[in-house]
Amino acid sequence: MAEFLGQKLVKANAITEEQLNQAIERQRYHGGRLGHNLVALGFIKADELNTFFEAYPHCPKSIDQTGLDLSFIADLVMKHILFMGDFKLADLSEAIKLPIPIVDAAIEALRREKFVEIKGAAEYARTTYNFTITGQGKNRAGELLEICRYVGPAPVPLDEYKKMAEFQTVRNIVVDEGVVKKAFSHLILSERLLRRLGPAISCGRAIFIYGPPGNGKTTIAETMGKILPGTVYIPHALIVGGQIITIFDPVNHIPCNDDKAQNGDKRWLRIKRPVIMTGGELTLQTLDLAFNSISKFYEASLQLKANNGLFIVDDFGRQRMEPQNLLNRWIVPLERCTDFMTLHTGMKFDVPFDQLVIFATNLEPKNLVDEAFLRRIRYKIKIDHPTEAGYEAIFKKICSSNGIEFRKNVFDLLIKNYKKLDVRLNACHPRDLIEHIIDDAHYYNHTPELTPEAIVTAWENYFVEM
Repeated sequence: MAEFLGQKLVKANAITEEQLNQAIERQRYHGGRLGHNLVALGFIKADELNTFFEAYPHCPKSIDQTGLDLSFIADLVMKHILFMGDFKLADLSEAIKLPIPIVDAAIEALRREKFVEIKGAAEYARTTYNFTITGQGKNRAGELLEICRYVGPAPVPLDEYKKMAEFQTVRNIVVDEGVVKKAFSHLILSERLLRRLGPAISCGRAIFIYGPPGNGKTTIAETMGKILPGTVYIPHALIVGGQIITIFDPVNHIPCNDDKAQNGDKRWLRIKRPVIMTGGELTLQTLDLAFNSISKFYEASLQLKANNGLFIVDDFGRQRMEPQNLLNRWIVPLERCTDFMTLHTGMKFDVPFDQLVIFATNLEPKNLVDEAFLRRIRYKIKIDHPTEAGYEAIFKKICSSNGIEFRKNVFDLLIKNYKKLDVRLNACHPRDLIEHIIDDAHYYNHTPELTPEAIVTAWENYFVEM
Protein backbone atom coordinates (compact mmCIF):
# COMPACT_ATOMS: atom_id res chain seq x y z
CA MET A 1 0.00 0.00 0.00
CA ALA A 2 2.89 2.37 0.80
CA GLU A 3 4.37 1.86 -2.65
CA PHE A 4 0.94 2.38 -4.21
CA LEU A 5 0.44 5.65 -2.30
CA GLY A 6 3.95 6.88 -3.11
CA GLN A 7 3.54 6.26 -6.82
CA LYS A 8 0.18 8.01 -6.79
CA LEU A 9 1.62 11.07 -5.08
CA VAL A 10 4.54 11.24 -7.52
CA LYS A 11 2.22 10.82 -10.49
CA ALA A 12 0.05 13.67 -9.19
CA ASN A 13 3.17 15.87 -8.81
CA ALA A 14 2.39 16.22 -5.10
CA ILE A 15 5.92 15.05 -4.27
CA THR A 16 9.06 14.24 -6.24
CA GLU A 17 10.68 10.86 -6.69
CA GLU A 18 13.57 12.04 -4.54
CA GLN A 19 11.22 13.09 -1.73
CA LEU A 20 9.51 9.71 -1.90
CA ASN A 21 12.84 7.92 -1.53
CA GLN A 22 13.78 10.11 1.45
CA ALA A 23 10.46 9.31 3.15
CA ILE A 24 10.93 5.57 2.54
CA GLU A 25 14.43 5.80 4.02
CA ARG A 26 13.07 7.61 7.08
CA GLN A 27 10.35 4.99 7.41
CA ARG A 28 13.00 2.25 7.64
CA TYR A 29 14.62 3.93 10.64
CA HIS A 30 11.65 5.45 12.44
CA GLY A 31 8.81 3.13 11.41
CA GLY A 32 5.27 4.43 10.98
CA ARG A 33 3.34 4.88 7.78
CA LEU A 34 4.74 6.41 4.63
CA GLY A 35 2.24 9.26 4.77
CA HIS A 36 3.25 10.20 8.31
CA ASN A 37 6.91 10.27 7.29
CA LEU A 38 6.14 12.51 4.30
CA VAL A 39 4.32 14.94 6.61
CA ALA A 40 7.14 14.81 9.19
CA LEU A 41 9.67 15.74 6.50
CA GLY A 42 7.50 18.66 5.39
CA PHE A 43 7.02 17.31 1.85
CA ILE A 44 3.22 17.40 2.08
CA LYS A 45 0.58 18.73 4.47
CA ALA A 46 -1.65 16.35 6.42
CA ASP A 47 -4.88 17.70 4.86
CA GLU A 48 -3.40 17.38 1.36
CA LEU A 49 -2.44 13.79 2.11
CA ASN A 50 -5.96 12.94 3.29
CA THR A 51 -7.40 13.82 -0.12
CA PHE A 52 -5.47 10.91 -1.62
CA PHE A 53 -7.42 8.50 0.59
CA GLU A 54 -10.82 9.77 -0.56
CA ALA A 55 -11.64 6.92 -2.88
CA TYR A 56 -14.56 7.72 -5.15
CA PRO A 57 -15.99 5.61 -7.99
CA HIS A 58 -16.38 7.87 -11.00
CA CYS A 59 -19.30 7.47 -13.37
CA PRO A 60 -18.41 5.45 -16.49
CA LYS A 61 -18.64 7.55 -19.66
CA SER A 62 -18.57 4.62 -22.07
CA ILE A 63 -19.19 0.89 -22.23
CA ASP A 64 -15.44 0.27 -22.06
CA GLN A 65 -15.23 2.17 -18.77
CA THR A 66 -17.81 -0.13 -17.17
CA GLY A 67 -15.47 -3.08 -17.65
CA LEU A 68 -18.42 -5.01 -19.09
CA ASP A 69 -19.24 -6.23 -22.59
CA LEU A 70 -22.24 -4.74 -24.38
CA SER A 71 -23.64 -8.26 -24.76
CA PHE A 72 -23.53 -8.80 -20.99
CA ILE A 73 -25.27 -5.47 -20.33
CA ALA A 74 -27.90 -6.30 -22.95
CA ASP A 75 -28.56 -9.69 -21.33
CA LEU A 76 -28.94 -8.08 -17.90
CA VAL A 77 -31.31 -5.50 -19.41
CA MET A 78 -33.41 -8.31 -20.91
CA LYS A 79 -33.94 -9.93 -17.52
CA HIS A 80 -34.90 -6.59 -15.96
CA ILE A 81 -37.42 -5.53 -18.58
CA LEU A 82 -39.19 -8.90 -18.42
CA PHE A 83 -40.59 -7.74 -15.07
CA MET A 84 -40.99 -4.04 -15.90
CA GLY A 85 -43.75 -3.88 -18.50
CA ASP A 86 -43.54 -0.53 -20.30
CA PHE A 87 -40.42 1.40 -19.32
CA LYS A 88 -38.35 4.47 -20.08
CA LEU A 89 -34.56 4.64 -20.31
CA ALA A 90 -34.42 6.44 -16.95
CA ASP A 91 -36.31 3.60 -15.27
CA LEU A 92 -33.89 1.04 -16.64
CA SER A 93 -30.87 3.19 -15.80
CA GLU A 94 -31.99 3.35 -12.18
CA ALA A 95 -32.53 -0.42 -12.05
CA ILE A 96 -29.15 -1.49 -13.39
CA LYS A 97 -27.23 1.54 -12.02
CA LEU A 98 -25.62 2.50 -15.34
CA PRO A 99 -25.87 5.88 -17.15
CA ILE A 100 -28.64 6.41 -19.69
CA PRO A 101 -26.30 6.56 -22.75
CA ILE A 102 -24.92 3.10 -21.91
CA VAL A 103 -28.39 1.71 -21.29
CA ASP A 104 -29.57 3.27 -24.55
CA ALA A 105 -26.79 1.48 -26.46
CA ALA A 106 -27.97 -1.85 -25.00
CA ILE A 107 -31.62 -1.09 -25.84
CA GLU A 108 -30.70 -0.18 -29.41
CA ALA A 109 -28.88 -3.49 -29.80
CA LEU A 110 -31.92 -5.34 -28.45
CA ARG A 111 -34.25 -3.39 -30.73
CA ARG A 112 -32.24 -4.52 -33.75
CA GLU A 113 -32.71 -8.10 -32.54
CA LYS A 114 -36.48 -7.39 -32.27
CA PHE A 115 -36.43 -8.15 -28.53
CA VAL A 116 -37.58 -4.61 -27.68
CA GLU A 117 -39.85 -2.15 -29.45
CA ILE A 118 -40.89 1.47 -29.04
CA LYS A 119 -44.45 1.77 -27.82
CA GLY A 120 -44.82 5.54 -27.93
CA ALA A 121 -43.29 8.86 -26.95
CA ALA A 122 -44.45 12.04 -25.25
CA GLU A 123 -41.86 14.13 -27.12
CA TYR A 124 -39.14 13.75 -29.72
CA ALA A 125 -36.45 13.29 -27.06
CA ARG A 126 -35.39 9.64 -26.81
CA THR A 127 -35.54 9.79 -23.01
CA THR A 128 -39.34 10.19 -23.27
CA TYR A 129 -39.79 7.05 -25.35
CA ASN A 130 -41.84 4.23 -23.87
CA PHE A 131 -40.29 0.84 -24.61
CA THR A 132 -41.71 -2.63 -24.12
CA ILE A 133 -40.43 -6.16 -24.46
CA THR A 134 -41.68 -8.21 -27.42
CA GLY A 135 -42.88 -11.81 -27.39
CA GLN A 136 -39.58 -12.85 -28.91
CA GLY A 137 -37.85 -10.85 -26.19
CA LYS A 138 -39.80 -12.64 -23.45
CA ASN A 139 -38.63 -15.98 -24.80
CA ARG A 140 -35.03 -14.76 -24.82
CA ALA A 141 -35.33 -13.36 -21.28
CA GLY A 142 -36.69 -16.71 -20.10
CA GLU A 143 -33.68 -18.49 -21.59
CA LEU A 144 -31.31 -16.05 -19.87
CA LEU A 145 -33.01 -16.58 -16.51
CA GLU A 146 -32.40 -20.30 -16.85
CA ILE A 147 -28.69 -19.55 -17.18
CA CYS A 148 -28.56 -17.05 -14.27
CA ARG A 149 -31.44 -15.55 -12.28
CA TYR A 150 -29.51 -12.51 -11.11
CA VAL A 151 -31.64 -9.40 -11.72
CA GLY A 152 -29.97 -6.48 -10.00
CA PRO A 153 -27.48 -3.66 -10.46
CA ALA A 154 -24.75 -4.21 -13.03
CA PRO A 155 -21.69 -5.83 -11.45
CA VAL A 156 -18.20 -4.38 -11.06
CA PRO A 157 -15.10 -6.16 -12.46
CA LEU A 158 -12.86 -7.82 -9.88
CA ASP A 159 -9.84 -5.65 -10.72
CA GLU A 160 -11.80 -2.46 -9.96
CA TYR A 161 -12.90 -3.92 -6.64
CA LYS A 162 -9.30 -4.79 -5.73
CA LYS A 163 -8.15 -1.24 -6.42
CA MET A 164 -10.93 0.24 -4.31
CA ALA A 165 -10.35 -2.18 -1.42
CA GLU A 166 -6.63 -1.38 -1.45
CA PHE A 167 -7.34 2.33 -1.43
CA GLN A 168 -9.73 2.01 1.53
CA THR A 169 -7.51 -0.36 3.53
CA VAL A 170 -7.96 -0.58 7.30
CA ARG A 171 -4.20 -0.21 7.58
CA ASN A 172 -4.56 3.50 6.80
CA ILE A 173 -6.90 4.03 9.73
CA VAL A 174 -5.59 6.51 12.29
CA VAL A 175 -7.23 6.36 15.72
CA ASP A 176 -6.04 8.73 18.43
CA GLU A 177 -6.13 8.22 22.18
CA GLY A 178 -9.02 10.62 22.71
CA VAL A 179 -11.28 8.74 20.30
CA VAL A 180 -10.49 5.40 21.97
CA LYS A 181 -11.18 6.74 25.47
CA LYS A 182 -14.47 8.30 24.38
CA ALA A 183 -15.61 5.11 22.62
CA PHE A 184 -14.92 2.97 25.69
CA SER A 185 -16.25 5.54 28.18
CA HIS A 186 -19.39 3.45 28.77
CA LEU A 187 -17.18 0.65 30.13
CA ILE A 188 -14.98 0.50 33.21
CA LEU A 189 -11.56 -0.40 31.81
CA SER A 190 -8.13 0.06 33.30
CA GLU A 191 -5.81 2.68 31.83
CA ARG A 192 -3.34 -0.09 31.05
CA LEU A 193 -5.92 -1.98 28.97
CA LEU A 194 -6.94 1.17 27.08
CA ARG A 195 -3.30 1.84 26.21
CA ARG A 196 -3.10 -1.63 24.68
CA LEU A 197 -6.40 -1.44 22.78
CA GLY A 198 -5.61 1.83 20.99
CA PRO A 199 -2.51 0.67 19.07
CA ALA A 200 -4.16 -2.69 18.39
CA ILE A 201 -7.08 -1.00 16.61
CA SER A 202 -4.90 1.49 14.76
CA CYS A 203 -2.52 -1.11 13.32
CA GLY A 204 -5.27 -2.86 11.34
CA ARG A 205 -3.88 -6.32 12.14
CA ALA A 206 -5.42 -9.39 13.80
CA ILE A 207 -6.17 -9.31 17.53
CA PHE A 208 -6.62 -12.24 19.92
CA ILE A 209 -8.83 -11.37 22.91
CA TYR A 210 -9.04 -14.06 25.56
CA GLY A 211 -9.97 -14.52 29.19
CA PRO A 212 -12.67 -15.91 31.50
CA PRO A 213 -16.32 -15.57 30.38
CA GLY A 214 -18.49 -12.67 31.44
CA ASN A 215 -15.83 -9.98 31.50
CA GLY A 216 -16.58 -7.97 28.36
CA LYS A 217 -14.61 -9.53 25.50
CA THR A 218 -17.54 -9.39 23.08
CA THR A 219 -18.54 -5.88 24.18
CA ILE A 220 -14.97 -4.66 23.73
CA ALA A 221 -14.78 -6.24 20.27
CA GLU A 222 -18.08 -4.62 19.22
CA THR A 223 -16.93 -1.23 20.52
CA MET A 224 -13.81 -1.52 18.38
CA GLY A 225 -16.12 -1.69 15.36
CA LYS A 226 -17.74 1.61 16.35
CA ILE A 227 -14.32 3.25 16.55
CA LEU A 228 -13.41 2.52 12.93
CA PRO A 229 -13.54 5.93 11.23
CA GLY A 230 -14.92 6.96 7.89
CA THR A 231 -16.93 5.23 5.22
CA VAL A 232 -16.09 2.92 2.34
CA TYR A 233 -17.51 2.05 -1.06
CA ILE A 234 -18.61 -1.48 -1.91
CA PRO A 235 -20.19 -2.76 -5.14
CA HIS A 236 -23.64 -4.28 -5.24
CA ALA A 237 -22.06 -7.21 -7.07
CA LEU A 238 -18.87 -8.45 -8.72
CA ILE A 239 -18.35 -10.29 -11.98
CA VAL A 240 -15.60 -12.92 -12.08
CA GLY A 241 -15.16 -15.30 -14.99
CA GLY A 242 -18.66 -14.46 -16.20
CA GLN A 243 -20.15 -15.37 -12.79
CA ILE A 244 -22.02 -12.95 -10.50
CA ILE A 245 -21.08 -12.58 -6.82
CA THR A 246 -23.33 -10.36 -4.69
CA ILE A 247 -21.40 -8.26 -2.16
CA PHE A 248 -23.89 -5.84 -0.60
CA ASP A 249 -25.66 -7.38 2.39
CA PRO A 250 -28.48 -5.21 3.84
CA VAL A 251 -28.17 -7.07 7.16
CA ASN A 252 -24.49 -6.29 7.72
CA HIS A 253 -23.86 -3.22 5.56
CA ILE A 254 -25.21 0.19 6.62
CA PRO A 255 -25.60 2.63 3.68
CA CYS A 256 -24.68 6.30 4.22
CA ASN A 257 -25.78 9.48 2.51
CA ASP A 258 -23.51 10.13 -0.46
CA ASP A 259 -23.45 13.70 -1.77
CA LYS A 260 -21.44 12.57 -4.77
CA ALA A 261 -23.75 9.69 -5.70
CA GLN A 262 -25.57 11.68 -8.37
CA ASN A 263 -22.39 12.05 -10.41
CA GLY A 264 -20.67 8.82 -9.41
CA ASP A 265 -20.81 5.17 -10.43
CA LYS A 266 -24.09 3.99 -8.92
CA ARG A 267 -22.96 0.38 -9.00
CA TRP A 268 -21.10 1.26 -5.80
CA LEU A 269 -22.66 1.99 -2.40
CA ARG A 270 -21.17 4.18 0.28
CA ILE A 271 -21.44 2.41 3.65
CA LYS A 272 -20.08 2.63 7.17
CA ARG A 273 -17.00 0.46 7.59
CA PRO A 274 -18.54 -3.01 7.93
CA VAL A 275 -18.61 -4.93 11.20
CA ILE A 276 -19.30 -8.63 10.66
CA MET A 277 -19.75 -10.82 13.73
CA THR A 278 -19.99 -14.59 13.79
CA GLY A 279 -19.93 -17.14 16.58
CA GLY A 280 -20.60 -20.82 17.03
CA GLU A 281 -22.43 -20.98 13.70
CA LEU A 282 -19.22 -20.33 11.73
CA THR A 283 -18.23 -23.16 9.39
CA LEU A 284 -15.65 -23.55 6.65
CA GLN A 285 -18.51 -23.30 4.14
CA THR A 286 -19.40 -19.76 5.29
CA LEU A 287 -15.81 -18.73 4.50
CA ASP A 288 -16.28 -19.70 0.86
CA LEU A 289 -18.55 -18.31 -1.84
CA ALA A 290 -22.12 -19.56 -1.47
CA PHE A 291 -23.43 -20.79 -4.82
CA ASN A 292 -27.20 -21.02 -5.18
CA SER A 293 -27.90 -23.87 -7.59
CA ILE A 294 -31.39 -22.50 -8.30
CA SER A 295 -30.59 -18.82 -8.91
CA LYS A 296 -27.15 -19.73 -10.31
CA PHE A 297 -25.18 -16.87 -8.80
CA TYR A 298 -23.04 -16.46 -5.68
CA GLU A 299 -23.25 -14.69 -2.35
CA ALA A 300 -19.97 -13.34 -0.98
CA SER A 301 -18.27 -15.07 1.94
CA LEU A 302 -18.33 -13.44 5.38
CA GLN A 303 -14.75 -12.21 5.15
CA LEU A 304 -15.37 -10.74 1.70
CA LYS A 305 -18.30 -8.77 3.14
CA ALA A 306 -16.06 -7.61 5.99
CA ASN A 307 -13.34 -6.14 3.75
CA ASN A 308 -12.14 -2.66 4.81
CA GLY A 309 -13.83 -3.21 8.17
CA LEU A 310 -13.96 -5.49 11.19
CA PHE A 311 -14.52 -9.26 11.38
CA ILE A 312 -15.24 -10.65 14.86
CA VAL A 313 -15.00 -14.40 15.47
CA ASP A 314 -16.77 -14.66 18.82
CA ASP A 315 -16.56 -17.75 21.05
CA PHE A 316 -13.59 -18.93 19.02
CA GLY A 317 -13.03 -22.63 19.63
CA ARG A 318 -16.72 -23.45 20.08
CA GLN A 319 -17.54 -23.69 16.39
CA ARG A 320 -18.78 -26.92 14.82
CA MET A 321 -15.39 -27.29 13.17
CA GLU A 322 -12.02 -27.85 14.75
CA PRO A 323 -10.16 -24.58 15.48
CA GLN A 324 -7.15 -25.91 13.61
CA ASN A 325 -9.24 -26.16 10.42
CA LEU A 326 -10.08 -22.46 10.61
CA LEU A 327 -6.48 -21.60 11.35
CA ASN A 328 -5.28 -23.62 8.37
CA ARG A 329 -7.85 -21.84 6.19
CA TRP A 330 -6.74 -18.38 7.33
CA ILE A 331 -3.03 -18.66 7.98
CA VAL A 332 -2.13 -17.39 4.48
CA PRO A 333 -4.78 -14.60 4.29
CA LEU A 334 -3.70 -13.24 7.68
CA GLU A 335 -0.08 -13.07 6.60
CA ARG A 336 -0.42 -11.98 2.97
CA CYS A 337 -3.70 -10.02 3.14
CA THR A 338 -4.97 -12.06 0.19
CA ASP A 339 -7.63 -14.76 0.17
CA PHE A 340 -8.42 -17.29 -2.54
CA MET A 341 -11.87 -18.24 -3.80
CA THR A 342 -13.08 -20.95 -6.16
CA LEU A 343 -16.05 -20.89 -8.52
CA HIS A 344 -18.08 -24.02 -9.14
CA THR A 345 -16.56 -24.00 -12.63
CA GLY A 346 -13.18 -24.71 -11.02
CA MET A 347 -11.78 -21.24 -11.63
CA LYS A 348 -9.64 -19.95 -8.73
CA PHE A 349 -9.00 -16.26 -8.10
CA ASP A 350 -7.60 -14.03 -5.37
CA VAL A 351 -9.47 -11.33 -3.48
CA PRO A 352 -8.30 -8.78 -0.89
CA PHE A 353 -8.31 -9.89 2.75
CA ASP A 354 -8.29 -6.43 4.27
CA GLN A 355 -9.95 -6.38 7.66
CA LEU A 356 -9.25 -6.09 11.33
CA VAL A 357 -9.87 -9.65 12.55
CA ILE A 358 -10.68 -10.19 16.22
CA PHE A 359 -10.70 -13.66 17.74
CA ALA A 360 -12.54 -13.65 21.09
CA THR A 361 -12.45 -16.78 23.25
CA ASN A 362 -13.05 -18.03 26.78
CA LEU A 363 -10.60 -20.88 26.23
CA GLU A 364 -6.88 -20.92 26.87
CA PRO A 365 -4.98 -19.93 23.70
CA LYS A 366 -2.43 -22.71 24.22
CA ASN A 367 -5.27 -25.24 23.98
CA LEU A 368 -6.60 -23.72 20.76
CA VAL A 369 -3.78 -22.62 18.51
CA ASP A 370 -0.17 -23.39 17.79
CA GLU A 371 2.79 -21.05 17.96
CA ALA A 372 2.90 -20.60 14.17
CA PHE A 373 -0.60 -19.15 14.16
CA LEU A 374 -0.05 -16.96 17.23
CA ARG A 375 2.93 -15.39 15.48
CA ARG A 376 0.54 -14.09 12.83
CA ILE A 377 -1.69 -12.47 15.45
CA ARG A 378 -0.17 -9.07 16.14
CA TYR A 379 -1.86 -8.42 19.49
CA LYS A 380 -2.85 -10.87 22.24
CA ILE A 381 -4.92 -9.15 24.91
CA LYS A 382 -6.24 -10.84 28.05
CA ILE A 383 -9.47 -9.54 29.57
CA ASP A 384 -9.32 -10.84 33.13
CA HIS A 385 -11.62 -10.74 36.15
CA PRO A 386 -11.99 -7.22 37.54
CA THR A 387 -10.29 -6.17 40.74
CA GLU A 388 -12.50 -5.43 43.73
CA ALA A 389 -12.09 -1.70 43.07
CA GLY A 390 -12.94 -2.19 39.40
CA TYR A 391 -15.97 -4.29 40.32
CA GLU A 392 -17.20 -1.57 42.68
CA ALA A 393 -16.81 1.05 39.93
CA ILE A 394 -18.86 -1.12 37.56
CA PHE A 395 -21.52 -1.67 40.23
CA LYS A 396 -21.82 2.07 40.88
CA LYS A 397 -22.14 2.77 37.15
CA ILE A 398 -24.90 0.16 36.73
CA CYS A 399 -26.78 1.53 39.75
CA SER A 400 -26.55 5.07 38.40
CA SER A 401 -27.73 4.11 34.91
CA ASN A 402 -30.80 2.43 36.44
CA GLY A 403 -31.64 5.22 38.88
CA ILE A 404 -30.80 3.11 41.95
CA GLU A 405 -28.92 4.60 44.90
CA PHE A 406 -25.62 2.84 45.56
CA ARG A 407 -25.29 1.76 49.19
CA LYS A 408 -21.82 0.89 50.38
CA ASN A 409 -23.02 -1.33 53.26
CA VAL A 410 -25.05 -3.51 50.88
CA PHE A 411 -22.15 -3.71 48.45
CA ASP A 412 -19.84 -4.81 51.29
CA LEU A 413 -22.35 -7.54 52.16
CA LEU A 414 -22.23 -8.70 48.55
CA ILE A 415 -18.42 -8.80 48.53
CA LYS A 416 -18.44 -10.85 51.77
CA ASN A 417 -20.69 -13.37 50.04
CA TYR A 418 -18.24 -13.63 47.13
CA LYS A 419 -15.36 -14.32 49.51
CA LYS A 420 -17.32 -16.68 51.74
CA LEU A 421 -18.44 -18.87 48.83
CA ASP A 422 -15.18 -18.42 46.87
CA VAL A 423 -16.92 -16.97 43.79
CA ARG A 424 -14.78 -14.97 41.34
CA LEU A 425 -15.81 -11.41 40.49
CA ASN A 426 -17.07 -11.04 36.92
CA ALA A 427 -17.69 -7.77 35.09
CA CYS A 428 -21.16 -8.93 34.01
CA HIS A 429 -22.38 -9.67 37.56
CA PRO A 430 -23.36 -6.09 38.57
CA ARG A 431 -25.64 -5.70 35.54
CA ASP A 432 -27.22 -9.12 36.04
CA LEU A 433 -27.76 -8.72 39.79
CA ILE A 434 -29.28 -5.24 39.40
CA GLU A 435 -31.60 -6.55 36.67
CA HIS A 436 -32.81 -9.22 39.12
CA ILE A 437 -33.53 -6.50 41.68
CA ILE A 438 -35.47 -4.50 39.05
CA ASP A 439 -37.46 -7.58 37.98
CA ASP A 440 -38.40 -8.27 41.60
CA ALA A 441 -39.44 -4.64 42.16
CA HIS A 442 -41.62 -4.61 39.04
CA TYR A 443 -43.37 -7.80 40.11
CA TYR A 444 -44.11 -6.53 43.62
CA ASN A 445 -44.89 -3.02 42.37
CA HIS A 446 -42.33 -1.05 44.34
CA THR A 447 -39.32 1.12 43.54
CA PRO A 448 -36.09 -0.84 42.96
CA GLU A 449 -33.71 -0.38 45.89
CA LEU A 450 -30.32 -1.77 46.83
CA THR A 451 -31.18 -3.41 50.14
CA PRO A 452 -29.66 -6.43 51.92
CA GLU A 453 -32.83 -8.42 51.26
CA ALA A 454 -32.88 -7.46 47.57
CA ILE A 455 -29.22 -8.36 46.99
CA VAL A 456 -29.58 -11.71 48.80
CA THR A 457 -32.63 -12.58 46.68
CA ALA A 458 -30.84 -11.55 43.50
CA TRP A 459 -27.81 -13.64 44.51
CA GLU A 460 -29.95 -16.73 45.17
CA ASN A 461 -31.76 -16.32 41.85
CA TYR A 462 -28.58 -15.71 39.85
CA PHE A 463 -25.96 -18.13 41.10
CA VAL A 464 -26.22 -21.89 40.77
CA GLU A 465 -25.04 -23.98 43.69
CA MET A 466 -22.16 -26.10 42.47
